[in-house]
Amino acid sequence: MILSVIIYGMIALGSALMVYNIFSYVRYARTIRGRADWGRELRVLQVPIILLVMFLFGYLAVGFFGKPDVIISGILFGGSIFVFLIFWVLQRITRKIQATEQLKASLAAAEENSRLKFSLLSGVSHEMRTPMNAVLGLNAMALKDPSLSPAARDSIMKSQASARHLLELIDNVLDINDIGAENAALKSSVFSLPKLMEHINDMISIRCEQKSLSYEHGITGPLEAYYLGDETRLMRLLLLLLDNAVKFTDSGGRVSFTAGRTGSDGEKDILRFVVSDTGVGIDSQFLPRIFDVLSREDPSSTDRFGGSGIGLALARKLARQMEGDISVQSEKGRGSTFAVTVLLRPSDPPAAVACSAGPAPSDPDGSALSGVRVLVAEDVEINADIIIGLLESEGAQADHAENGQIAADMFASSAPGSYSAVLMDLRMPVMDGLTAAREIRRLDRPDAADVPIIALTANTLAEDIRNTAEAGMNAHLPKPVDPELLIDTLRRYIPARDPEKTIENEKRSAQ
Repeated sequence: MILSVIIYGMIALGSALMVYNIFSYVRYARTIRGRADWGRELRVLQVPIILLVMFLFGYLAVGFFGKPDVIISGILFGGSIFVFLIFWVLQRITRKIQATEQLKASLAAAEENSRLKFSLLSGVSHEMRTPMNAVLGLNAMALKDPSLSPAARDSIMKSQASARHLLELIDNVLDINDIGAENAALKSSVFSLPKLMEHINDMISIRCEQKSLSYEHGITGPLEAYYLGDETRLMRLLLLLLDNAVKFTDSGGRVSFTAGRTGSDGEKDILRFVVSDTGVGIDSQFLPRIFDVLSREDPSSTDRFGGSGIGLALARKLARQMEGDISVQSEKGRGSTFAVTVLLRPSDPPAAVACSAGPAPSDPDGSALSGVRVLVAEDVEINADIIIGLLESEGAQADHAENGQIAADMFASSAPGSYSAVLMDLRMPVMDGLTAAREIRRLDRPDAADVPIIALTANTLAEDIRNTAEAGMNAHLPKPVDPELLIDTLRRYIPARDPEKTIENEKRSAQ
């Protein structure tokens, strides 16, 4: 009696399990059919259903019309369990494949979104910086006119300050992209820290004067003359803090900026920069959130002081990229003090700087670029005029190419050594600057691999900088053009000039 119960119990459980298997497989087949476009190949999914139904009929036939024993009922019950386990494994494999496909699709969508975002930001940056380059460049050229009246000079200086402020707002908006980029690479080159400080002090002094603020600056500890690091981002970091200090300090207040070396880790100096002001200050309850993106203690302050709520978040990121950090002390109504630490490796002066401490031997008039011939690839005429005017004011000769194709052709048709450098815009019709740089580097002539090619462009995102390096360019300078930075970069990359060789090349070009 007990044996009979066991036998028919296994047949009943096996039949029930087989019914479950059939319904589960039908759902599974529908899922596969809905996710794939296989056409007639999907008919193969019907075969297991037919086999499972026949298996179920076999159960029922044995149970109702046969005389099953323990062995037969055990085989049938085991078959149901085996089918259940196989189907369970199949479902897990299918879910794993689907999860992998979804992950790949998500990654592809994220990459496409990143590409579109980069394309949009790059386009926005280029379109906004291009007219700003003209405004700042023309103002700079006008200020060089010695016959300018004091009133006109004052108006142009105010226009220049407003244009630079607008450029900073553009930079702050585009900095959202840099904040989100986890692995933005730092550049590494030798730069003069005293010169960087001088440049910063000149800019901030003018802004403080315009707001009737007193500006104090100084050195609190020994500093080396030259360091190895990312000069552009260090300046950006310090200007973000100083701009905030000026912005949030009312007329009659004070802004101070000090720098010094506080120690060493054995290889790098620990540099400390302190920015203080007597401005509106920050409430103690808001201090923990001061470095959050888009954080503002009082949203209405935007109307009074301006700003995007991005600067401090970017400043902290830049400091941490340079193995440092930012701390802040502030009291509401009594001002704020931001202390920045960064680690930089001391360096010997670069060869180009050592050779250019005074006018080069071939510079009879003492101009910075006397005897130098530069190829300027720029499709916007007014920008080309500004760059060429700047170069000629420093004693250089400049040839203009309206697009990358013309630039590559002009270089290829010139005598070897004719051009001391190439200034290359990136976005140009016919052929872009990246392609033109690669074309020049591929030429079979001795100067093609060595001539300095410098990107001078409104495309300023991190990916733009990587692209220029991959195309074989030596440096990446942003528009609007900083005249001093452009001249310093050219002097750094252009090798020492041989007067006889220069004259020979000029004769060849004339022929």
